[in-house]
Amino acid sequence: MLSRTADGLYWLARHMERAENVARIVMVGHRMSSMARSLDNPGNEWHSTLLAAGCEPGFFAKHGEATAPLVIDYLVRDPDNPSSIFSCLETARRNARAVRTALTVDMWDALNETWYQARSSARFVAPSANLPELLEWVKERSLLFNGAYSNTMLRNDAYYFTRLGTFIERADNTARILDVKYHVLMPRHEAVGGALDYYHWQAILRSVSALRSYHWVYQDRLKPWQVAEFLILRPEMPRSLLSCYDQIIRTLEQLAEAYGGKRGECHRIAGELHARLRFGRIRDIFQSGLHEFLTDFVDRSVTLGDAISTLYLM
Repeated sequence: MLSRTADGLYWLARHMERAENVARIVMVGHRMSSMARSLDNPGNEWHSTLLAAGCEPGFFAKHGEATAPLVIDYLVRDPDNPSSIFSCLETARRNARAVRTALTVDMWDALNETWYQARSSARFVAPSANLPELLEWVKERSLLFNGAYSNTMLRNDAYYFTRLGTFIERADNTARILDVKYHVLMPRHEAVGGALDYYHWQAILRSVSALRSYHWVYQDRLKPWQVAEFLILRPEMPRSLLSCYDQIIRTLEQLAEAYGGKRGECHRIAGELHARLRFGRIRDIFQSGLHEFLTDFVDRSVTLGDAISTLYLM
C-alpha cells in the first residue's frame, strides 16, 4: 500500500473518532456545568473542558473568557479550531475522497452522508441551542462509520491502518475525559467526596456510555478509584486504556506480519505502554497522582503516533 493511502486511512479514522470524543468531552462539561448550577456551586467546568480537549491555547488566542456559549461554539463548529467537531468531519471527508478506492461503499456512504448533513442542516448554526441532540447525532454518525468499516473491509493492511487510527485516538480521548475531573476539582478540594463530586464521576461514566457497565462489574456505588480503574485498567471495558492498547498491540503485530516482519520504535513504545497498563494497579496510580499519570499517558500517545508515522506513513 502507498504510504499516502495508509496515511489517509489512518487519519480518516482518527478524525472520525476525534469528532465523537470531542462530543463526549463537551457532554461531560455540559453535564458538570448543569449539576454545579443545580447545586448552587458554579465552578470552572467549561475551562476544564477546554483543557481536557487540548484546545485552551487556541481558544484564548481568540476569546478572553471561557463562557459556555463561546466554549461550545469553539469545540463544536469553529473552523479555526482543527479539533472542533465540524472541522474533524470536514477533514475526515477530505481524507476519504483522497483514498476513495480503498473504502468500501458502506464506509463512503456513511462519511458522505455525515458530511452532507453537517454542512446543510441547522445543527451547527447555533450549537448551544440544541446541544444534547447535536452531540448524540455526532456519536451516532461515528458509530455508523465504525460499524461500516468493521463489517465490510477486507482484513488487510487498509483495515489495520484504519483500526490503528481509531484506537490510538480513542485511548487518547479516554484519558482526556478522565482528566476533566482533575481540572474541575483542582481549585476547590473541599468538593471531594460531596454530592457534586459524586455527580461529576457519574457524568464521566455516562459520557463514555459506561454507567450501567460500571455497576455490573463492581456492584457498588460510585467510588473515584473504581471509576478510574474501570476506565484505565479493566480489559472488559471497550473504551478503557488497557482495552484500547490490547487492540493497538494486536494491530501493530498484524501490520508487522503484513510487511515482512518489519518492526520499529512504535512497536517498542506501544509494548511499553501496554505492559504498564496490563500490570499496573490503581492504588499506585492514585499514589503517584492520577492527573500526572494521565498527562504522561497523553504525551506518550503523541510520541507513539509520531513513531507510527515515521515507520509507516512517510
